[in-house]
Amino acid sequence: MKYVKPVLVALAATGLMTGAALAETTKLRIQTHYAPETVSGKLAAQFADDVQVMSNGEIQIEMFYASSVVKSVETAATGILDCDMTGGAYQTGKNPAFQFVGDIMGGYDTPYQQLSWLYHGDGFAAADSLYNKYGMKLVGWWVYGQESLSSSKPIAGPADLKDWKFRSPPGLETEIFANLGAKPIVMDFTEIFTALETGIIDGADASGIANNVGLGLYDIVKHANYPGFHSMPSDHLACNKAKWDAMPEHHRRIMDTAMQKLALQTALTFEVKNAEAVSMLQAKGVKIYNWSKEDRATFRAAAQKAWDGWAKKTPEADSLVKSHRAYLKQLGLIE
Repeated sequence: MKYVKPVLVALAATGLMTGAALAETTKLRIQTHYAPETVSGKLAAQFADDVQVMSNGEIQIEMFYASSVVKSVETAATGILDCDMTGGAYQTGKNPAFQFVGDIMGGYDTPYQQLSWLYHGDGFAAADSLYNKYGMKLVGWWVYGQESLSSSKPIAGPADLKDWKFRSPPGLETEIFANLGAKPIVMDFTEIFTALETGIIDGADASGIANNVGLGLYDIVKHANYPGFHSMPSDHLACNKAKWDAMPEHHRRIMDTAMQKLALQTALTFEVKNAEAVSMLQAKGVKIYNWSKEDRATFRAAAQKAWDGWAKKTPEADSLVKSHRAYLKQLGLIE
């Protein structure tokens, strides 16, 4: 009997060694368009840390910030990266339907409403099906709320959009603002600062006001709007589908769980950070404009009219527009 204990210890040790040797490792190279010093950049870093800690190091993430490897529109199209933390609106060149999983424009009021479409409005299945067609897997969204415009001149209402040259992301937004008299110029997220500094553009649609502060935009221009009304991007985590499918189930579950934490923390963090940013900017002399209910309605009407044109582009776009309309009616946001 004196040999039983050493034998059991040896077997246990062997088992542990075998388990360690068999532990699967997932290595992911992920890019975001946000700079590391922005609020969203810091949240993305926390997401990566959460995944690595929860997986006990089995999932190893190498994060790239400020679109440092490839341009934002190319993130999901390259084999260099495994996952993309930009947003679906950058992929409208593949299919216009990506607009309605990226930035619905003039739709939901809050991040919570938009996230509820994904998780409780049958949105996830429709969105993921679209991603799958292009070799991608939608893991989840992180929505920071309504964006604020930055400008070198007043933007107090729709009349101020006349001939206003501004940086716009690709897609539906360019049409809506052009119809309201503005002159949108599509350029990469990383080019905004220089374009404002050199006067190529009068303003920019970049991000939420706290992120705009982190980018240094109000060191150059002194006009902004808050709360926002025009755009609430659903930043995503989308991974190469083959890479995702090869991951063990418990790794996929960890990624999903961490993503849902990121979604909640993003919405909550920006509630606080945006309010702090506005107070700080006003103290520094930046003029903040809060559009009237009537002016907001003017934009929403123009946006929803544009939805119809985009819905005709592809069957997937039509399906997603119908899904959003049904859910927005259910929430009482549109008639």
